[in-house]
Amino acid sequence: MDGNARNAEHVVALTKSSMSADQSADSIPQAESIRLFLCGDVMTGRGIDQVLPHPSDPRLHEPYIGEALSYVELAESVNGAIPRPVEFDYIWGDALAELDRAGVDLRIINLETSITSSEDYWRDKEIHYRMHPRIDCITAARFDCCCLANNHVLDWGYDGLAETLRTLDAAGIAHTGAGRDAVEAAVPAVLDVPGKGRVLVFSYGSPTSGVPREWAATAPGPASSSPANRCRRICSILKSRFLICT
Repeated sequence: MDGNARNAEHVVALTKSSMSADQSADSIPQAESIRLFLCGDVMTGRGIDQVLPHPSDPRLHEPYIGEALSYVELAESVNGAIPRPVEFDYIWGDALAELDRAGVDLRIINLETSITSSEDYWRDKEIHYRMHPRIDCITAARFDCCCLANNHVLDWGYDGLAETLRTLDAAGIAHTGAGRDAVEAAVPAVLDVPGKGRVLVFSYGSPTSGVPREWAATAPGPASSSPANRCRRICSILKSRFLICT
């Protein structure tokens, strides 16, 4: 078995191990449709983090601005005073009511913010997004899955990424696109929709979207196959009807 196939098999094995005993492919019902909410570039740091009940250290290490509170001041100069701290669902405005009205089955976002108290910001980047590990604003939105393969997941270093993963795990929120090695990072999030089916969510980053090449998850052996081919292979093995690649 070559390196590409071996990596795919490892991903399949890890994916299967994350499923409960009653999640076999043959036992999953198949609905005509599953309604999904897909949202990119969710940023809950900076000024947003600062108006919540548990803000992070407001200091920024950026060339144009030194404090996240400056973003709050800019917003207030245009829209009036923000009563701080705000409720955890405040930052979503009318969106949560609209999602409830739409009756979506799954809520999937690209979370472009590290969840950490780490101070080890990435020196070669000019922009760093971070939110406090109390993620009540995320749980208030009832997100089912966070995609993490983006250009901000390592803004606060490897310790920041590790804390992000631990925090999402503790909150029971699925995630994909980042991990301790290439295989773990490639494992899809497996989302079951009772009575309807299963959704696999894969997340991959690219230098063309601003992800530094040195952020790539690593593993010994040959380079892995293309993300699209790997997704199709895993999906066929797991017999999942619904597949999302971000």
